[in-house]
Amino acid sequence: MTQIYPHLHPDINTWPVARQSRERADFIHRLNAFTYSNLKKEFNDSYYDVISKTIYMESQRIKLNPWKVDPQDEKVYWQNISKELESSLNKPEKAEIQDALFKKIINRYNEEIVAHFSPGIFKFSRWFLTAFFKRLLSRYFAKGQWRWGTKSDLQQRIKIVGDIEKLRMLFEKGNVVIMPTHYSNLDSVMIGYAMDTNVGLPFFSYGAGLNLYNVEIVGYFINRLGAFRVDRRKKNPIYLECLKSMASYSIMDDVNCLFFPGGTRSRSGKTEDKLKLGLIGSVIEAQRLLLEKNEEKKVFVVPLNIGYHFVLEAGQLIDQHLQAIGRDKYKRTRQSGPTFSTIMRFVRDLYRKESEVYMSFGEPIDILGNSVDINGDSYDKFGNKIDLKDYFSLGGELSSNLQRESIYSKYLGEVVSESYKKYNVILSSNVVSFVAFHLIFEEYKNLELIPFINQSGKTFTIEGSDFEQNVDKLVQIIQNLSTDKHVTVSDESWSDVPVLIEEGIHKLGIYHNPPVLSVNDKKQIICTDLKLLLFYHNRLANYNFEESMGWQTV
Repeated sequence: MTQIYPHLHPDINTWPVARQSRERADFIHRLNAFTYSNLKKEFNDSYYDVISKTIYMESQRIKLNPWKVDPQDEKVYWQNISKELESSLNKPEKAEIQDALFKKIINRYNEEIVAHFSPGIFKFSRWFLTAFFKRLLSRYFAKGQWRWGTKSDLQQRIKIVGDIEKLRMLFEKGNVVIMPTHYSNLDSVMIGYAMDTNVGLPFFSYGAGLNLYNVEIVGYFINRLGAFRVDRRKKNPIYLECLKSMASYSIMDDVNCLFFPGGTRSRSGKTEDKLKLGLIGSVIEAQRLLLEKNEEKKVFVVPLNIGYHFVLEAGQLIDQHLQAIGRDKYKRTRQSGPTFSTIMRFVRDLYRKESEVYMSFGEPIDILGNSVDINGDSYDKFGNKIDLKDYFSLGGELSSNLQRESIYSKYLGEVVSESYKKYNVILSSNVVSFVAFHLIFEEYKNLELIPFINQSGKTFTIEGSDFEQNVDKLVQIIQNLSTDKHVTVSDESWSDVPVLIEEGIHKLGIYHNPPVLSVNDKKQIICTDLKLLLFYHNRLANYNFEESMGWQTV
């Protein structure tokens, strides 16, 4: 059974995100000064070019990619900024005017980014998400439970893996930053719910894409649940620094944060192995600044790999991935809208089907990728205790060095990526989709991936005995790796391959229509959607299982 932990801080009003929200105006004032200082170092008091570039990029965004959630005054605002900037060129105080415009833009962005948090909305969300996830993960009737079960039944469907006692102790020792994998729009709320109800930790501040705010009811709740807003359309240097500064300064302000270092959802279904170093760099910067202030607080990084048997938006994600890699070679299938029959099937499945989610926490590390003990002390790979100050010092004095910190960021990203691979919980659905895809692909291995996937609408059949034999071989490989602690496996029926196959096919993409895999009367395995099969197959794409199985790598 999954252990359920009592809450470390039951009073929501004492949580760091709640305090930050109460002090939002003061926090933004301090954040503005912090962001301005960082940008001033970068642009050396020469603001005209960077403001001009920002105005141009924002004008293009407003013209070519407007969203419903955008402020009504955006066009007028940037027109006024442009006029003020140009008029400053003919004035003796142009430096002061441009400096004021620079600060004005920083403040506008930070006002947009910084989160709100409402304890009342959070309490309502606890109740709502309990009801929602019960229906998504549980059957209406199951043995020993009434209707969709209790909250305790739901908590057992959210499987927590890892050293949670250590994580909870480190939460009291310093500032914990969770770095999860990212597969679904459900990730943020699922992680937040699990951290609250199962792990017993206060809510973490996290970044939410501004596109989610286009749906008003979703935007209403996200805007009041501690999510700082991220607009991925904005690529200008001022906005990017505002985002990075928000991440760094929140950590320095004792707000525990959750960053998706992959940047966005995995379109291919693969676990991220190349991470965005910008947000990772903000964690490094926060630790250095804390050391410079002579504060004893440490920043602890905890990788988290989320394991689903299904991703509701898998079809859209893999379609985007294939379009990106295949370009004009990929024949994109037209996405039909929901019909009465598909809606009714989804409702029926809510009543009949069940699943679980795995939250696998990697070993906590410091910002240099070193292991830490329960007291928060850092140790290198030889077991020697280390002092982080030594890694930010030159000639005995703490100092900033962008090149040095970029190397630290790259290394931390590699350590987090390796943790994702090691602590990814391999599920029965991962195994059956991996084997099924390769057995089909072996029949067409003269084709490249895109022409192979373009065979839309075709039904593929695998003989049941051949399928079981190959699953059995892969299961043995995985179990050997699990014994040596190189991979992590679920608590499903790994000792009984036929049962594991039945579980995997039943749980694989349970809400897709038609099913990703099914079994006919002749005990043959049937696939009618190669794209979805590829998406779920990709979860095991980083382990070189193809070589062990004698298959061609996709």
